Amino acid sequence: MATTTRLRPPTHRVSRKAVRLWTLQAAIGSAVTAALLSAAVWALRLAWWDWVPEWALRNAWWLVVLYGVYALARVVIVPQWRYRVHRWEITADVVYTRSGWFSRQWQLVPVSRIQTVDHRQGWMERMFGVATLEVQTASHAGSSTIEGLAAADAQRISEELAQRAAELRDDAT
Repeated sequence: MATTTRLRPPTHRVSRKAVRLWTLQAAIGSAVTAALLSAAVWALRLAWWDWVPEWALRNAWWLVVLYGVYALARVVIVPQWRYRVHRWEITADVVYTRSGWFSRQWQLVPVSRIQTVDHRQGWMERMFGVATLEVQTASHAGSSTIEGLAAADAQRISEELAQRAAELRDDAT
């Protein structure tokens, strides 16, 4: 009789500070997009081209309103949802991550297959004290990224994983 193993969620969440970072990033992106969309609607209405139907010109401002509703949801809901879903765990032999919004992706990267471990921190990440950890293998599909880790944790984990991967490679030779 075959037994099946259930895939459980990884145990660790990213740093709570990542929610503020993702919220700010979404707000900036949404504001820039809304400004560009508003300028495009204004230019469209100002030009009043003959090839554009009159009803479209009169109601073009609705595009900005609809985008504003979408942007509000993107800024308020998405960072919280992302925090709830994205998780990570590192065991003795596997780096395990879960990500995704509607479709979930579970990724298990064997420590023995790790080629590089990168820890990076952009200027906005530095403002919030978080960092991104990238675990890369020879296969693109095998690589894993954990965004929103506390900066000190990301540095510690990257050093530990790099050391553990080197020890496993040395044992294999």
